[in-house]
Amino acid sequence: MYVVGIDLGGTFFKVGLVDAESGKILRKLERETKVNEGGDSVIQRMADAVEEITEGIEYIGVGIGSPGSIDHDKGIVRFSPNFPGWVNFELGGLLSNKLNKPVFVENDANAFVLGEKWFGAGKGYNHIVALTLGTGVGGGVISHGMLITGHNGIGTELGHVIIEPNGPQCGCGNYGCLEALASATAIRRMALEGQKKFPESVIFQSENVDAKSVFEAAKMGDGLGKAIVDRVVNALSIGIANFIHIFNPEIIVVGGGVSRAGDILFEPIREKVQHLVMPSFKGTYKIVQSPLVEEAGILGAASVILQNVNKPK
Repeated sequence: MYVVGIDLGGTFFKVGLVDAESGKILRKLERETKVNEGGDSVIQRMADAVEEITEGIEYIGVGIGSPGSIDHDKGIVRFSPNFPGWVNFELGGLLSNKLNKPVFVENDANAFVLGEKWFGAGKGYNHIVALTLGTGVGGGVISHGMLITGHNGIGTELGHVIIEPNGPQCGCGNYGCLEALASATAIRRMALEGQKKFPESVIFQSENVDAKSVFEAAKMGDGLGKAIVDRVVNALSIGIANFIHIFNPEIIVVGGGVSRAGDILFEPIREKVQHLVMPSFKGTYKIVQSPLVEEAGILGAASVILQNVNKPK
């Protein structure tokens, strides 16, 4: 059984033909989104890409992981800052008409947790919390095997739980959100804020000041690097402990570019969360790094179609 996953971004979109049994991406390609050419043009480019990678192969449908507020029941992008003008845009229906195949659309963070359920670290689990740490912080929750989306389908914005009420301002307008403390954007901001006080930090000897250079500096014992990593670990640990108390997951999967830091991030988080959770929750969960890495977007999108065709009637 084959499915198609589309990882839709404001600059590029990636399309993959996925073997639903093994989770292997058999064919994939990347195209410019060219949002400025209008929604109809984007739909046509997506349709052409799907037809190209599925030539000669029968597939059951298409799943799309899209940024923004998504009405997943109707396949509509209600609003997305990445796509100016896409207000109540019928993404799923328009692409389905082009391809004559079922098309399901989901928020990209929700697609991420679905990808973990079907193909990643969450396979075999029915209670999953997933966090993706990239430019922002996204999250999704599965309970009893079903995606939690809330009344309007836009719930589980885990990156916007407030960790430090008087902390740095987040892009959403609030202060001290998890995203403002643990995203790649936040890590870079903290490094640049510390440059005046720590001009000799090895962070600034790197070609790029980014999350990777901060973690590398921390591993070398650099003072500023260690201070930033401590703050990130603290924020994530508080957030994850709260999610454990609220959702009682079996597994918490952390992915995205920041997760590639590995043990320097995960070991202290596991230790701190262990101290933060109530006694009754100790030993009920595990915290792991996502194994999907570069393929998370396509596999997450592909899992959207699987979740929908397999959900109870």
